Amino acid sequence: MDFPVYLQVASWRVHPHAPFELLAYFVGFQIYLWRRRRHGDVIGGHARWWLVAGAIVGAAIGSRVLAFLEDPVRAFAHLGDPASLLGGKTVVGALLGGLLAVELVKRALGITRRTGDLFAVPLAVGIAIGRLGCFFTGPADLTWGLPTSTPWGIEAGDGIARHPAPLYESLFLGGFAVLLARWSARPHPDGWLFRAFMIGYLGFRLLVDALKPEVSIALGLGTIQWACLIGLIYYVVAWRVLPADGGAAVMQSSRR
Repeated sequence: MDFPVYLQVASWRVHPHAPFELLAYFVGFQIYLWRRRRHGDVIGGHARWWLVAGAIVGAAIGSRVLAFLEDPVRAFAHLGDPASLLGGKTVVGALLGGLLAVELVKRALGITRRTGDLFAVPLAVGIAIGRLGCFFTGPADLTWGLPTSTPWGIEAGDGIARHPAPLYESLFLGGFAVLLARWSARPHPDGWLFRAFMIGYLGFRLLVDALKPEVSIALGLGTIQWACLIGLIYYVVAWRVLPADGGAAVMQSSRR
């Protein structure tokens, strides 16, 4: 297989990254709308769409900030280059940036309930689809792993077999989405499902990014791994205090 694996659309050869990214957004949003219609929402009216807008803006900023800091030496060497500032994106940065923005919007609107559960399954499915675009792009996407001698290593045309890290992520998230969907049908406190998603995903990224050519910034961990670790600490602490802050509220889906 030659990488990138171009898609043939009529008479055009299309690079795989953008179509899979667009498909991820489309499918994830459709799943969100379907789950909202089916299970209801803990908040209603314009408040939910303010939160969605905040999540989008926060994700856009967070994804680029963390990507900028992923290789600090290179980033600051190209500090005046607009293309360098706008080019990279990271999923971990998008999730943490979106989380921060939503919390700020909730505080501004006076919302105290946990509102993220509807996003858990759509995010898992959307990221799984988007990572296929990274896989079919090949090592140039910078999300592939280090060289490996394992039987499942994939050679991308340069004679070097590498860990297909994007494929690992797609497979993990596909299975995780099924688990999250099953858990959502059971009684659970508001916020439990989204926290399960974040702990599962950040924990997975902390491990799988060890197989990538990360630039270590401290203790052998790269920027994204440190962001995952900070996020995990936050969510483990938040999990412990869940019953004290809205934990008595149970998603309506468990009673339908």
